[in-house]
Amino acid sequence: MSSFGASRSNRGGTVALEDLMLPRRSLKKLLRNQSMLLLMSIPFLLHLLIFRYGPIFGWVMAFQSFRPGRGFLDQEWVGLLQFRTLFAEPRFWQVLRNTLAMSAIKLVMGTSFAILVAIFINETRHRPFKRTVQTISYLPHFISWVVAANLVLEVLSPRGVFNEMLIALRIIDAPVLWMGREHLFWWVIGWSHVWKTAGFGAIIYLAAMTGIDPQLYEAADIDGAGRLQRIWHITLPGIKPVFVILMILNLGQLMEAGFEQQYLLQNSLVMEYSEVFTIFVLRYGLRLMRYSFAAAAGIFQSVVSIILVVLANALAKRMGQETLM
Repeated sequence: MSSFGASRSNRGGTVALEDLMLPRRSLKKLLRNQSMLLLMSIPFLLHLLIFRYGPIFGWVMAFQSFRPGRGFLDQEWVGLLQFRTLFAEPRFWQVLRNTLAMSAIKLVMGTSFAILVAIFINETRHRPFKRTVQTISYLPHFISWVVAANLVLEVLSPRGVFNEMLIALRIIDAPVLWMGREHLFWWVIGWSHVWKTAGFGAIIYLAAMTGIDPQLYEAADIDGAGRLQRIWHITLPGIKPVFVILMILNLGQLMEAGFEQQYLLQNSLVMEYSEVFTIFVLRYGLRLMRYSFAAAAGIFQSVVSIILVVLANALAKRMGQETLM
C-alpha cells in the first residue's frame, strides 16, 4: 500500500516536473524558430525604449521649477504649480479650442475623402486611368509642408488662381484676401489636409477592399443590385473593421492638430484661430525657457490622448467592433 502510494507520488512528481518543463521547451523552440524575426525587432525595441519611454523620465520637470545646470533631483519641487499656471494661462483655452476644432475637421474630412477616393479607384475598371488617378492622388503626400504651404498661399492669394476663377465665374467682383479671414482658417487647414493626405490614406482602405470576397459582388449582381447598392451593402461593411481601428488611433491624436501646417500658413490676422497646442508650447514654454511649464503642457496633452484612446476602444468593444485592446 505504501509502495503504491510512493509510486503514485513519484509518478505525480514526474508529471508535475514535466508540466514545468514543457513551457520552457516550447519557449526555447519558439525563440529558435522566430530568431530572425526577433533580431529584426531589436532596432524597433531600442528606438521605442530610447526615444519613447526614456524621455518620460523628463516628466519630473513638470513638478519642479526647473533651472538648467542642475540635476533633475536637485531642482526646487513645486508640486502642481505648473499645471495651475497652465490652466490659468489666458490663451490656453483658446488654443485648446483651436486644436480640437482643427483636429476634428482634419479627422472627419481626411477620413471621408480617403474612403471616397478608395471607392472611386476600386470601382474604376479602366486600368490605365485607375493607375494614373491613384498615382496623382498620393503624390502630394511626399511633398513637404514647406512647399505645400507655399502652394496653398499662392493659390489663395489675391492674385491667385482661386480668386481669378471665382471672378471669371462672377461669384465675386473683386479679389478676396482668404488667408486674412479668421473664420475661414480652420477650413483652409482642412482642405489643404485633404489635398495632401487623402490619396495616401486611401491605400489602406484599398488594401481592405481587396480582402472582400468577390463572390459577394457576384451574388449581388445576380440579385440585380446596382453599383451604389453594392458599395453600400458590401464595400462599406467590408472596410468597417479597418475604419474602426483607424478611428481609435486617430482619436488619440486629437490633441496633435499639427505644427508645420499651422505654423507656415498662419499670419497676424488669424493668430487667434491658428495657434494650436504645439505652437503654444513652443512660444510660451521653450522660447521663454519655461521648461517645467512646457513639460506640464506635454503631460496634459499625453493624458488627454490616452483617455481618448481608452474611451474610443471601450466604445468600440461595447458596440461589438474591432478593438486595439
